Amino acid sequence: MDVNGKQFKRFLERYDILAEQNSKEKAKKQHAKGKLTANERIQLLLDENTFEEVDAFVKASQTASDFGAAGNDNYGDGVIIGHGKIRGRLVFVYAQDFTVMGGSLGLVHATKIAKIQDMALKMGAPIIGLIDSGGARIQEGIASLAGYAGIFHRNVHSSGVIPQISSIMGPAAGGAVYSPSLTDFIFMTNETSYMFVTGPNVVKEVLNEEVTFEELGGANVHSTKSGVAHFIYEDEENTLRGIRKLMSYLPANNIENPPVREFNCEQPDYEEKLRDLVPDEPDKPYDVKDVIQLIVDTDSFFEVAKYYAANIVVGFARMKGKTIGIIANQPKVLAGVLDINSSNKGARFIRFCDSFNIPLLTLEDVPGFLPGTGQEHEGIIRHGAKLLYAYSDATVPKITVILRKSYGGAYCVMNSKNLGGDFNFAWPTAEIAVMGPEGAVSILYRKKLAEAEDPVLMKKELAKKYRDEIANPYVADEKGYIDEVIDPAITRRKLLSAFEALENKHVNSPSRKHGNIPL
Repeated sequence: MDVNGKQFKRFLERYDILAEQNSKEKAKKQHAKGKLTANERIQLLLDENTFEEVDAFVKASQTASDFGAAGNDNYGDGVIIGHGKIRGRLVFVYAQDFTVMGGSLGLVHATKIAKIQDMALKMGAPIIGLIDSGGARIQEGIASLAGYAGIFHRNVHSSGVIPQISSIMGPAAGGAVYSPSLTDFIFMTNETSYMFVTGPNVVKEVLNEEVTFEELGGANVHSTKSGVAHFIYEDEENTLRGIRKLMSYLPANNIENPPVREFNCEQPDYEEKLRDLVPDEPDKPYDVKDVIQLIVDTDSFFEVAKYYAANIVVGFARMKGKTIGIIANQPKVLAGVLDINSSNKGARFIRFCDSFNIPLLTLEDVPGFLPGTGQEHEGIIRHGAKLLYAYSDATVPKITVILRKSYGGAYCVMNSKNLGGDFNFAWPTAEIAVMGPEGAVSILYRKKLAEAEDPVLMKKELAKKYRDEIANPYVADEKGYIDEVIDPAITRRKLLSAFEALENKHVNSPSRKHGNIPL
């Protein structure tokens, strides 16, 4: 009995030591930076009292004491791993602890992350990484690099099998950036999170360029310029709420269907406001998000990468409680034209939805691809082909509604019927043609316009004739290139019926290892 008492005392002592590691002083330091502790983040992310920690008492390697690692005998080695629930559904999580050696990654630290990655993949459940790390632990040398490589390898093997979410909660430097970049979605917090391969000090040393952490790799930079971050929030609490919201749209793995929310059947499927949203003037902008909000379940649209390549809108929504993915050209930004950034943004989102059985709805109003030497020299052909490839390769239900312009190659790319669209509808305002009416008549009637007394008036009249006789949607309808020209007011009703018809869609893809998307 005495032996059992001693053993239990030792058992309790370890928990006392673990509690001491998470001291109030350490928490104050994090809070002073506008950051939460690793434990606080996990508790806010997961349902109350559902977190079960794994490997809480493992210790770091002590092979490099001469280089500043001496005394790092903390339990856990600076990362907390385990599993819990979000809205009652199983998820796996790891959270790096910046208060332990700056959240740096050593062998044991990496082994713990790899362990929880393996568990998530075996259980077919999402994994969420809360990143707060200065990068590889220099004292452990190649062991740290090998640890990162193992994590990256697991990211790749989990891709398209389970959702992988990363949230940058502080610095993510050097090798620490590549695991998040391999995951499906990245969250960042304004002014407290940073991502960069080489930090400001290295930039200064190599290029003699002065740059701040925020200017180099802050949340604003990555959500607007680089497109690395998909979501940005003002504080960590809202960032973690954002992750919880995203998870409500996603299935646990690639075998399951997305979760279904209880639907309020009082929402009408007839909306007259849709008839007036597209202006009569073909060059007048409007906000495609207004169309989205009137089609999907009330307040269900959750936009992805809102501030990057805003000429295309992507995000998740629900129709009668069921998750769909939306890709929409945005006429109020660059007239909705496709360019390099919007092509990449759209293609990446389509690939994710197809991986996780999320049906796709495309709302089309696109005048074409952005012209110019800049786009051509930077590879618009290759990048535009990514969007084409993603649509064509996707096997989930795919529906397109042409709201207004659908010109040239952009018509083909945006889930056209011959590219594999299952149902393709058009509003009466749609214009479907090889090019815009003005451009078309400039070529077709070049000589006639040159000889005209009033070439401007003549061009306007010819463009109207072209629009009425060639570019109108009824020509495409009569030739079977779209399925139906519909009353905008019944768009929701048509989409609900079409998605229901496609619920059991099955595609037998040709046998191959994988295709070669034009990266």
